[in-house]
Amino acid sequence: MTGEAHPGKVRITQKVVLFALTSPPTAMPNDPDEDDLKRYYSIGEVAKKLGVNTSLIRFWENEFSHIKPNKNSRGDRRFTKENIQQLREVYHLVRERGFTLDGARREIASAGKPQAGKQEVIDRLLAVRGRLKALRDA
Repeated sequence: MTGEAHPGKVRITQKVVLFALTSPPTAMPNDPDEDDLKRYYSIGEVAKKLGVNTSLIRFWENEFSHIKPNKNSRGDRRFTKENIQQLREVYHLVRERGFTLDGARREIASAGKPQAGKQEVIDRLLAVRGRLKALRDA
């Protein structure tokens, strides 16, 4: 920035704010790195990965009995990768497919066990879609 009155200060533009508001939820990486080495994730980390509020995670925990995160001695929720996968399934059913909470409960119960393979394929396809959009826009 030229003619800057306060050196070292950063000016936030509308583009930066717009990007922050429209950026998609961050997916769990497929590459082995420090994130894959984690055993537990905080509710804030899980909310960021799913692109939702922490209050929605707590609400879904109360509504879906199969989501049971561990809690430490202070009562903080500690989510495993399995818990995150369960939350992703709920997110997919409720937010992407438009199920009601009751309908999502029935769908999960009828499936018996959440289909991890199906969700992985969906996640990969969404990642490919994102890369293709980036190529198109570049």
